[in-house]
Order: sequence, then structure tokens, then C-alpha cells
Amino acid sequence: MRIAKSLLIQPGGNGIYAIPAVALSLFSFAYSTKFGQIAILLYYALWFPLIAVDYRKVLGNYNRHAWMLAFAVLVVLSVFWSAVPSVSLRAGIQYLTQVICTLIAARIIDIRTLTRGMIAGVGIVLIYSILFGGYEYDLMDGTYSFVGAFASKNQLGLYASLGIIVSFAAVFIFGERRIWLAGAGVTGLLSAYCLAVCQSATSVLTTAVVIALIIGLRVVLALTPQQRKLLVIGGGVAVIVLVTASVYLGVVDAILGLFGKDSTLTGRTYLWQQGLAAAAQNPVFGIGYQAYWVQGFAEPERLWNEFYITARTGFHFHNTYIETDVELGFVGVLLLALTLLKILWGHLRRLIEDIRNDESYLLFSIAVLLTIRSFVEIDILTPYTVGTFLFYFAAGKLATVRRPSANPVWHHHTPPNAATS
Repeated sequence: MRIAKSLLIQPGGNGIYAIPAVALSLFSFAYSTKFGQIAILLYYALWFPLIAVDYRKVLGNYNRHAWMLAFAVLVVLSVFWSAVPSVSLRAGIQYLTQVICTLIAARIIDIRTLTRGMIAGVGIVLIYSILFGGYEYDLMDGTYSFVGAFASKNQLGLYASLGIIVSFAAVFIFGERRIWLAGAGVTGLLSAYCLAVCQSATSVLTTAVVIALIIGLRVVLALTPQQRKLLVIGGGVAVIVLVTASVYLGVVDAILGLFGKDSTLTGRTYLWQQGLAAAAQNPVFGIGYQAYWVQGFAEPERLWNEFYITARTGFHFHNTYIETDVELGFVGVLLLALTLLKILWGHLRRLIEDIRNDESYLLFSIAVLLTIRSFVEIDILTPYTVGTFLFYFAAGKLATVRRPSANPVWHHHTPPNAATS
């Protein structure tokens, strides 16, 4: 029996395949350390075979992807100067292949399908954690927190944050009804519960900021494109002034205090100092991708001991840019930062200039989430993670043709047969 290509690779018409594929991908990312190679092979099996269906459509023109592949290529090339070449080679190939799979997904999945797949995927991930997960004692802040089936409460917090954001977007941006409205409600409630019990200050604060952003953007989008530009510029300046004032007036410390944190962020500032000192040893290209946290090396062994990491693995500097600086030097930080800025600016520009662009509405919001978290986590720096997937999915969408969205929620005069994004 032959399967129509449209059921597999036609954006907007392949939901029967793409929604489960996104959901299973999120489950694979969440528990790849638990299920090992089976989870990773499942992820590859979902996306790589689509090349055989129609390689031109699935791969597209990779000349347009050069800027978003630059960092991933540097990751692989770091094997040539890595302190541990075998580790850098393996991890680099993993990172690059995930990026390629993600760009394939970006070519064949529209934003509504991604949202539905994430609602289903996050729901499954959280249900699994609730059923088979547990609590762990956090030596850094001296509290017991629910970590689910993850190794870290911050990773559970990330999935909970994403669950709340996409569930809210499904109703607020896309106006979902019936089964997907119910699905968004269930996943949203599960996410809120997990966010509360995991006690991740990072996740709670970033979720609140992004939800406020999504609501605030509705006001901006009610204006004309020219008016939006002026409001965004003014709003951007106001946010910078507000954040700066909050730091100097002690507002940040007060907010952290509500979560039992202090200005050292439970030891993170000390870790950052150690990371910057390590980065200074190899300032241009770093020590090699994932070549720092290796058992037997004196400095990581010392830090594992100081932070009571008895497993001597799964630790990092809790800052994407410092971690990148240590592993890939100034060049790596520059490429990663430029990629992130390109994603933020690209989707913000589309959001402002287009009459309506639901795709950039959601992806810009997710990019803001990843940007804020990048100062305290490394969500976009490791292979087989949902952060890396969403980072490059947002990048991949910037290489696609811009089209207006269908079924508008707030522009009621738009005809119902408008083209989909």
C-alpha cells in the first residue's frame, strides 16, 4: 500500500504523522538518559527516513541554512583541538545530527502542528514523571524537590514551562476547540502542578515572564505595523530601564528571596567564576566540545567534590555562554550568540511587519524563554534536548516563506479561507 507524500511531509496536512512524531521526540529527549540508545534511535527514525520521501522538499536549500549550522559545525570541528577528542567527536556528531533532524522537522511541520504535538508530548512526559518519578534532596539549596523521572528539577521545570506556554498559546493564539482545547487544559494543569512541586525558581519566573509577553504582544498586534515598531522600541527601552533599576534597588534579591534563593543563586555565581577562570586557559577555541567535565581531570573533580556530585557526571556551569566559552572559546560564544540574536530578531521582525504571523508569535515567545534561561542553564548547548530542538526549529522556520495565518482570533475581518502558515 502506497502512502501519499502529503500525509508525511506536507505542512498542515500531515498532522496524523507529525503530531505523534513531535510528541515522541519530546519523550525521547526527556528520558534519553533513562532509555539510552532506544530513545535516540526512535528520534532518528522519526525524521531521517523522510529524506527518502522527497529529499528536495525535506532538506530544502542548505545555502539558506548556513548561518544556523555554523555553531554545530564548529562543535564537530572542535575534535581537532579537543583535550579529549573521542568525547568531542561523539558528542559533536550527536549535536549536528540532532540539528539536521530538527531542520527537517521545521521544513515539514507548521506551527499549529508543532503546538499540538508539544501539548501531547509534554503531557505524556509529565504523566510518566508523576507515575514513576520521585523527590530528591538538593544539596545546593538544602531542599527536597520533585524531580519526576529526570535527574534535575530544572529539566522537569523546563517541560512544565513549555507545557503551560503551548497550552496557553493553543487557546490564546490559535483558538483551539474541542479535543485540543481539552488537551491543552489537561497538559496545562499537569504542567502547573509539576511547576509548583519541583520548586524551580528559574522555571516559575521565566514562565511568568513569557506568559506576560504573549498577552502583551496581543496589544501590540492590534496596531498597524508602523505603530508596532514605535511601541516595541519604546517598550524595549522601558524594559531595560526597569531591569536595571530592579537590580540596583534590590528588587531582584527580594524576588529570589521568595523562592529561598540569595544573590549567589545557590552557588551559581561561584561556578561562573570558576568557569571564567577555566575559559581563560584556552580563550579562542576552548578545550573542546564536552571535553571539560571528564572524569580524571583535576578541576572538574574538584568542583564535583565541592558540590557533592558523587556521580561525577551531569554537571555544568549553569550558564550557556560560560559553558560555551570553556568548551569552544570566544569563537563559539560569538557564533552561538549571533545565532540566538538572529532568531530573536528574525521572528520579532516578522511579528511586527506581517499583519498576522502566529508562527513568529509563538516562536519568538519560546526564543525569549530560551534566552532568559540561557543565563542560568545550558538548554540549547547539549544534544538530544528539547531546548536544542526548539532553538533550531525556530531558526529553521526563518528560512521558510512567510505566509499569513488562518482562522484569526482577533482580526475577525480576515476571510476564513486565508492561507495557512
